[in-house]
Formats: sequence, structure tokens, C-alpha cells
Amino acid sequence: MTEPLPVLIAGGGIGGLALALGLARYGRRSIVLERQKVPTVAGAGIQLGPNGVRALRWLGVADAVQPEVGEPEDIVVRAGASGRRLARLPLGRWIAERHGAPYWVMHRGDLYGALDAAAGAQPLIEMHRGFEVAAVEQTAAGQVSVQDAAGRALAGPVLIGADGLWSAVRGARLPACVPRPAGAVAMRTVMPAAAAEALDATSVGLWLSAAVHVVHYPVRRGREVAMVVIARAGGAHQGRGWDVQADAALLQRRLAPFHASLTAVLAPAGGLRWPWRQWTLHILPPLPRWVHGRIALLGDAAHPMLPYLAQGGAMALEDAIVLAGCIHAAAEPEAALARFESLRADRARRVQAASLRQGRIYHLPPPLAWARDAVLALAPGSRLMAGYDWLYAWQPPPAEVPAGAEGNAGSGR
Repeated sequence: MTEPLPVLIAGGGIGGLALALGLARYGRRSIVLERQKVPTVAGAGIQLGPNGVRALRWLGVADAVQPEVGEPEDIVVRAGASGRRLARLPLGRWIAERHGAPYWVMHRGDLYGALDAAAGAQPLIEMHRGFEVAAVEQTAAGQVSVQDAAGRALAGPVLIGADGLWSAVRGARLPACVPRPAGAVAMRTVMPAAAAEALDATSVGLWLSAAVHVVHYPVRRGREVAMVVIARAGGAHQGRGWDVQADAALLQRRLAPFHASLTAVLAPAGGLRWPWRQWTLHILPPLPRWVHGRIALLGDAAHPMLPYLAQGGAMALEDAIVLAGCIHAAAEPEAALARFESLRADRARRVQAASLRQGRIYHLPPPLAWARDAVLALAPGSRLMAGYDWLYAWQPPPAEVPAGAEGNAGSGR
């Protein structure tokens, strides 16, 4: 039998690399087309719930990531102005025993590095860097042709757009479907743990104030702390950039209502001590479809997540695993991609809606904020966390892997 041509994957980020590794686990070749010539990773943290950690195990990269992750004991929710603790939501052993996998926090660069190293060691994965998708065409011969800005062209049986919020693949098929500002801006930094010693280094901290909330958590085994400030914004800061220098004056204003124990760490009176970056949050109106014949979208290209449930990375990992299985199981590419969308669309929509709802709850003004705080203070934290069982309990499908096909993609333990 003729060996199938490699699957083409536009985008070498978390979702694209995970898909390539998932396909390799089934013995399938892929070519990853990455726009950047030299990979760069934003200095930011990322949270992965048990569903995301379970996905890393399936992909065989969890062991490589684990030495640098943090496993917080809980999420401590505080009233921003007073610093008063409103709730303690259990993580640590509680969530690991409940879901069979831990809750991890980590530097985004460590997660990307593990995926990239695994892909680089896998002979079934070919990486083309500096390939910026400029044109996409489905040919009469049953293939997809991709051309870059320099005129280079590749063809394959399918093309997967894992190229993020501003997906060129999506733009080629659905040019009218473009992201729009969500009315909020996020600012982030990563600082040495010693600079944040006034904050609890064993927990995810969540501070709530009208129209603004702050999240912090340990990364790199507690040596550093990732900080994120998310605030409602008007018409300003509507750009696409993910790595733009933060507006120091805006940050200071947004943090002004918070308790001094937090502001002394994040924005001391002498000025910002650490490099802060910012980006505008965007939403994408629901797409009419993710699949167009032999072309499919994955992760943020199909269903970008607002960050309020910290599920963007996990959803891309879930997508990648399910899509790899669909491509492996179906004889016809179109059927494989259609099956993928049918398996993932409802869950993606549910997570998107839950994330949007969570953001509204975080940013409630008084007196609604007072009611929210009362609920947090009175309800047992374990009961509140149990409300997310539907999210964290996701399981990757069982894999029937051809003998000898796993190679360096790992066993998915």
C-alpha cells in the first residue's frame, strides 16, 4: 500500500505541535508550517487543569514538563480592596484524586519547549519555519495546496489551521469571520519569586475588583511568579499584538483600587520594576463551520477562548488528540475532519460560554459584587469546584497504536 502523504499543519504553537505528536503516535507523518523563522515564546504563565495534564500524558510529554511545573494547593479568592479572603477552592491532592490528574501551573515557554523538543526528536514530523501561509486551494486531484508569501508551495491530503486567533487558513476560507475586541485588556509579567514573597506562593491568587481582576501563580517550580491583570477597556488598546509593552499609567490606574499588599508587589510607588506586556482580548463570532472539505481549523483558529477559565491551551490539546484519532480512524479525509468537528464543537461552545460568564462574574460592580462575595464566602469551596467536573473530567479517547509507531512521541502514560 502507498504510504499516505503527510498531513499539513499551519501553525507550530501548542495546538499544531500537539497535533503533529498525536499523528506520530498513530504512525502518521506531518509537516508543520510555522510563520516564525526563530521560535519565540511570550513571557507568560499558563494554567492546565486535569483535562490538559491528561492530554500531555497522552502525548507523552508530561514527564518532560513536570520538573518545571507548580502544583498549587488551592485557589484563594480575595476581595481586591480589602485583601479579605472570600473563598478557598481546593486544588492539590483534592483535584488530583477527584480527576486522576493534577492541576498544573507553568511558564508557557516550558510547555512549548517540551512540545517542540518532542516534535524535533520525532522522525515522522517535519518542521518548516519561516513559512507564512498566503494562499490555500483545494485541488481537483483531492489535495490541498498551500503557498507562502515567498511563493513556496506544498500539497497534502489535508490542511489543518492551528495558526491561532488571527488564522491565515481561516481567513482564506472565511474572510468575513474576523475577531473583534472583547472590551478588555490583559497585562502580564513574570517576576522572581523573591519579589513577590508578600503573596502566597503555594496558591493561585485571584483578586476581584469592579471591572478588574488579578491572577498570580508560581511557575518554574516556584522560582518565579506569573502575574496577570485583566481589566475592562473602552475603545483603546484594540491592536492584534500579543507582546506589546504595557501602558504603565493604565496599569497603575487599574490597580489603584486594590489592597496595598498586592499593589506594593505589582506596581510599587517607585515605578514598575519588571517588564509588563499587554494584549487586547478578542472574541470570534461563532463560525458557521470549522471544516471545508479537506481543510479544518483547530484551537484558537476555530474557537478562541477568553482567559477567565484558563482553558485556551487545554482546548487546543484536546482538539489535537481528538483530530489525530479521527484522521487515523477514517479512510476518507473529509469524513475524518467532519467527525472531528462533530465531536468537538459542542464542548468548545460550552467552554466559550462558561468562560464569558466567568468573566462577567469577576467584573461585577456593586451591589452585585457584594452578592457574589457573599456566595463565595458561604459556599464550601469543594462544592464550588465540583461545579467544574464537566470541564476537568475530559478523557482522551483510547488509542489503538500500530506496533512501533509511537517512536519519540511517547507512550502517553
